[in-house]
Amino acid sequence: MPESLRIGVAGIGTIGGGVLKLLHENAEILEERCQRRLEVSAICDIDRARGADWSHIPWFDDAETMLREAQLDVLVELIGGSDGIAKTLSESALGARKHVVTANKALIAHHGTALTRAAEEAGVTLAFEAAVAGGIPITKALREGLVGNRIGRVYGILNGTCNYILTAMRETSREFDEVLSEAQALGFAEADPSFDVDGVDAAHKLCILASLAFGCEIDFDAVHIEGIRHISPLDIRFATELGYRIKLLGIARLTDHGVERRVHPCLVPLVNPIAHVEGVFNAVVADGDYVDTTMYEGRGAGERPTASAVVADLVDIARGRVVPPLGVPTKSLKPIPKAPMERHRGPYYIRLMVRDRPGVFAEIAAALGEAQVSMEAVIQRGRSPEEPVPLVMTTHETEEASMLAALERIQGLDTVVEPPRMIRVQTFKAPPDAAV
Repeated sequence: MPESLRIGVAGIGTIGGGVLKLLHENAEILEERCQRRLEVSAICDIDRARGADWSHIPWFDDAETMLREAQLDVLVELIGGSDGIAKTLSESALGARKHVVTANKALIAHHGTALTRAAEEAGVTLAFEAAVAGGIPITKALREGLVGNRIGRVYGILNGTCNYILTAMRETSREFDEVLSEAQALGFAEADPSFDVDGVDAAHKLCILASLAFGCEIDFDAVHIEGIRHISPLDIRFATELGYRIKLLGIARLTDHGVERRVHPCLVPLVNPIAHVEGVFNAVVADGDYVDTTMYEGRGAGERPTASAVVADLVDIARGRVVPPLGVPTKSLKPIPKAPMERHRGPYYIRLMVRDRPGVFAEIAAALGEAQVSMEAVIQRGRSPEEPVPLVMTTHETEEASMLAALERIQGLDTVVEPPRMIRVQTFKAPPDAAV
């Protein structure tokens, strides 16, 4: 049997503790499957009081010292953050010809291409299955399982916190702030939830998926990002009445203008399976020219699912499986341009709060007509000369630039008392080259 794979874990928080538990509890089955022992040779954290008793494993207070002094084959980086020690430690490990496994989506989103290039030059592996969708093996699916396909689109629910909040708002009719507080109390949201609810976390994951799907460089700055703070129970009720669920989606697809990468709330038709992915679950869908549409659903975060993904990468290294981290060598990554968001085409949901006066609808229809936007459905509720009433519309497919021009005109009307609320509608028609 080959020598043990010597592993150093930097960061013994929730995920790091989960990795250590899994490697300990499933050591026998892992050795049987790898034909090699996975041995934790060193761990590092600034807080020695964290979690279980790991006193039988050599402990370092400084990660760079662990990297220099411990005999390691693999560094597992679970510190977090796009820069700082996570970045310098990963660079040092690759420079020392040690494999790197990470769950750090921010690090890969901002520096993944450069780190991949460094790993190739050193002849070692950079692995990051745990960085996208937790326990769902989506990077392996795109890089290996779907390798025979041209991927036209990849999209999904990439943040469990937002999905939990939107689910709870729909089920209880409560406001965003109240449900967010509940999510924080339950441990589903951080004390500072900005990365989650403002769409940044999902954008980190989406730009990695786009690179794997389309063979382009990871480009976080190319992602259009919107969060869910502005979603109201009123919008969720109208969406349900129209036959939709509101989901925060990350969507990447190839267009005539380049790669479209966007994260924002969407109205998803109830006939689409992803509309029924609820709570803290994630789901990712990939459209391929031969496989058609495949969907992957599971827990996208948390100690055990993320630890499972980290250990899957360690098993690949132990077995000697070497594949390009981004699906192709970095020298083969294509310089595909960013598709401008204003060129996006699709239907839209619009909610206006208007003074219920004669002629208000005609004014709004005229503003839409001037921008070449066509209405599909209209819902108007109540009559109140004193209080504003909601006016909801869905449009036929139109270009985003035209939709924004129409909303600018509508916002200038004195009968419209609040900024218009716009949510994109996603119908997910089959790509033109998909197998039928």
